[in-house]
Amino acid sequence: MTAITTTWTTAEILKALDLQAVQSGVSDGAAFFPKPGGPELPSHNPATGELIATLIQGNDADYEQIMAASTKAFATLRTMPAPLRGEIVRQLGDEFRKHKEPLGALISLEMGKIYSEGLGEVQEMIDICDFAVGLSRQLYGLSMHSERPGHRMYEQWHPLGPVAVITAFNFPMAVWAWNAMLAMVCGDTTVWKPSSKVPLCAVAVQKIVDRVMARHQMPGVFTLIVGRGKDVGERINHDKRIPLVSFTGSVRMGRHVGEACAQRFGRSLLELGGNNGIIVMDDANLDLALRAVAFGAAGTAGQRCTTTRRLFLQKGIAAGFVEKLKKAYASLPIGSPLEGGILVGPLIDEQAVKDFEHAISEAVREGGEIVYGGKRLEGKGNFVTPTLIKAAKQLDISCEETFAPILYIFEFEKLEDAIAQHNAVAQGLSSAIFTTNIHHSEAFLSAAGSDCGIANVNIGTSGAEIGGAFGGEKETGGGRESGSDAWKVYMRRQTCTINYSTKLPLAQGVKFDI
Repeated sequence: MTAITTTWTTAEILKALDLQAVQSGVSDGAAFFPKPGGPELPSHNPATGELIATLIQGNDADYEQIMAASTKAFATLRTMPAPLRGEIVRQLGDEFRKHKEPLGALISLEMGKIYSEGLGEVQEMIDICDFAVGLSRQLYGLSMHSERPGHRMYEQWHPLGPVAVITAFNFPMAVWAWNAMLAMVCGDTTVWKPSSKVPLCAVAVQKIVDRVMARHQMPGVFTLIVGRGKDVGERINHDKRIPLVSFTGSVRMGRHVGEACAQRFGRSLLELGGNNGIIVMDDANLDLALRAVAFGAAGTAGQRCTTTRRLFLQKGIAAGFVEKLKKAYASLPIGSPLEGGILVGPLIDEQAVKDFEHAISEAVREGGEIVYGGKRLEGKGNFVTPTLIKAAKQLDISCEETFAPILYIFEFEKLEDAIAQHNAVAQGLSSAIFTTNIHHSEAFLSAAGSDCGIANVNIGTSGAEIGGAFGGEKETGGGRESGSDAWKVYMRRQTCTINYSTKLPLAQGVKFDI
């Protein structure tokens, strides 16, 4: 892993993204509200604790205004041909390209990712725009043969309505784009409620989007409201005007969102917890596996949904692999993500540090052995040491998702035992095996293998491409975003039958003559 050097300062980032005097966290797609009615929300740099800016959040009245704008815009957007909607998305992608470096730097500043990862997240936004542009000419429906003479059957897809997108702090821009760009080409408007931990990232993106939409005189297609979950989030969950809520976050909150939407017969797209494992066989390319494990477990300071949290090593290579992993961890530079050469940034806030410390304490209490790390770093910021914990058996705490760089290490003899232990958790997002044996790889990918939504061979658990649908099973929520046919969740299916004959035969041979 190599770090990209940057010279961005806080002032330069804010100036490049027109955030110097930012105060409002609410936009109806035409303009930011000068004085939203909610409480103030400070944004801090997790690497230093310093205040970056203070926003004013939205309240109920602000929410009603942006919902009115979103609903009005949908009435127009749904009748626009999909390829024309795709052209607007193409222009959005161009603007994200122009602002890639300051947007990536802002992610590092406010969320704590190293600069190369911040740039990578913005590239995901650009990539999903490209994907959506092509998709705008491929919203295919099927044609079917009717059993009735002189009849034609086919299905078509229509826009669904205003879509709410509730995003988490760890991907403060890309996850919105996964949803919003597909929703746009499908003819849906988007209401965005970002994480309160990273509001500036959302405001910066919204400002860019507002400028593009102003050129087309299309306010309200993309709206933003920064607000508390108990206020704005609950309004979204129970709002019958919103047919789909896309939620990324914890299992606990995802269960609540799903239940609330189901009660009003709305849809929910849930991207929840991950407890991702890598299996390393004794025939694997160990250098390849080592690099994948180190990035998967320590990258983004362990704060990805797809972070590698459990490592299963075949006994023959276990001891040597752990020693190499300890040396790799010792070489990881930890510090401010905008400094050159840094590979591990801070955790998002003080609570995340406490969760890290609690998980380690529980692991030791259950019999786990810390073989590297396990401590908070002294000084400013929310920095911790990436941690390796060996255990003879699966621990209760290792079955939970802790958003921190903790890797639990287990040994196994047979592949089927490793797969069973790998699957014996409530989450089912991402998984990987390292092997050069086709029998092992195919067993891992079979119906009796990994039970995750993502299963990789000889690559790690992190770093999904936008061409494939992203999501997982079990308590991960079952949702799918981004590529493949994930677009279908943003549309409603309609089956059509046309009778071009002069008779009226009924299906299944039913007779009803009058």
